[in-house]
Amino acid sequence: MIKIVIKRDVKTQKITKIEVKGHANSDVYGKDLVCAAVTTVLTGGMNALQDKNYDFALKEGYILINSQNIPSDYDSVVLKTIETQLLTIEESNHQYVRIENL
Repeated sequence: MIKIVIKRDVKTQKITKIEVKGHANSDVYGKDLVCAAVTTVLTGGMNALQDKNYDFALKEGYILINSQNIPSDYDSVVLKTIETQLLTIEESNHQYVRIENL
């Protein structure tokens, strides 16, 4: 199961953190399209962020995007797009992906 936690700033409601843990295990390693989809969305999103105030982690079974400040409007759109794409993946693969909003 891939567990995704999305955290927002209380005041602005802008996404400040996306943390992903685990593996979908929807197929054998190397052929797991659910894991590949989640990784692709997050990697592409990381590459699109422009602010310089992020902590990033990308390793086997773990991805982190954590803003040290409130994201710019541009980055907020990127983070919201990541969230929308992940929700679409969860909708089609709810047995492998779970999203929690904080």
